[in-house]
Amino acid sequence: MICTIKQSVTAINGSSESVFRRRSPLQVPRSSFSPSLPASKENPKTTRLQVSRPLHVASIECFGMLRQTQKKVDKSLIRCDAYEADQSEPIENTKIVAAKRVKIGIYFATWWALNVVFNIYNKKVLNAFPYPWLTSTLSLAAGSLIMLISWATRIAEAPKTDFEFWKTLLPVAVAHTIGHVAATVSMSKVAVSFTHIIKSGEPAFSVLVSRFLLGETFPVPVYLSLIPIIGGCALAAVTELNFNMIGFMGAMISNLAFVFRNIFSKKGMKGKSVSGMNYYACLSLLSLLILTPFAIAVEGPQMWAAGWQNAISQIGPHFIWWVAAQSVFYHLYNQVSYMSLDEISPLTFSIGNTMKRISVIVSSIIIFHTPVQPVNALGAAIAILGTFLYSQSKQ
Repeated sequence: MICTIKQSVTAINGSSESVFRRRSPLQVPRSSFSPSLPASKENPKTTRLQVSRPLHVASIECFGMLRQTQKKVDKSLIRCDAYEADQSEPIENTKIVAAKRVKIGIYFATWWALNVVFNIYNKKVLNAFPYPWLTSTLSLAAGSLIMLISWATRIAEAPKTDFEFWKTLLPVAVAHTIGHVAATVSMSKVAVSFTHIIKSGEPAFSVLVSRFLLGETFPVPVYLSLIPIIGGCALAAVTELNFNMIGFMGAMISNLAFVFRNIFSKKGMKGKSVSGMNYYACLSLLSLLILTPFAIAVEGPQMWAAGWQNAISQIGPHFIWWVAAQSVFYHLYNQVSYMSLDEISPLTFSIGNTMKRISVIVSSIIIFHTPVQPVNALGAAIAILGTFLYSQSKQ
């Protein structure tokens, strides 16, 4: 008898029922079937498929001949139920799939919205208080404090970690710290839109680092997708009205640092149980410990005190809210992005990241009235298109 898998099947093994999933066609050997297909107790006309060992299938629709009677089996007489191994209800149906898509959509919308809000408040703070090292430190401190309170009050379950976990997290945290500070330095010198245009070139850094340092090879379309990425970023940089070398280099260093962060994370976190929200929380805590002494050495309390008084005198009490908002929203948008990564594939995540940059670039241009030349906008569009093609070519 041939069984073509479609959704699910209740497989009987002796007195117990075992249910398994699979999504490919399967031919079940004749030897695995019992000599007959006995009628079920619930309905004498309904035949239940009985096997001598569990079928590792998701569902079946049976056609064939009964060996003893040589009569065709009516498809309507075969009962094919779909149950989870630990549930009594049918497995994923259309409503569940639709609900999951809505959930992912909410994650994406929240991620993009929080990122836009963070970039707006971050730029406002940096315009009035040009100390990116302290600003970066406050962002990590706010996120760390939020998670420590969440763990202490048991709003979120604290992760179970050991020395090996923190050891493998260390290089990830170093790269994350460098990337975060470099991006903040960039935004303190140039427009938010320009920083994100340059940061859209991150896939080019990823391919080049993987190719020349790790020896990985990629399909030809991946390499071809780098042409519009590099060309678009270069065109946008050349035509930027407020070009600043420190701002440009900060965005480039951020790209490189985040590439290494992703590589270290992929290599070091395999098989680890901490993921999603708690993983980013641990990353923030370790990055905060790394960044704080460097922030004190580079800028220092005296510069911070003078800058703070100047910002308060110019902006007023609203400046405190700006600092708090940019710090909290930085943690929230990163936290939601890691929660999104738990629900989707890396490819979908990279596409979402590309769309996020578009929303940040457009919103920052509108809010800060950033002057944009047509050629500059064209370069940005080409770079974003190249990033999208890169995501597609890696499927």
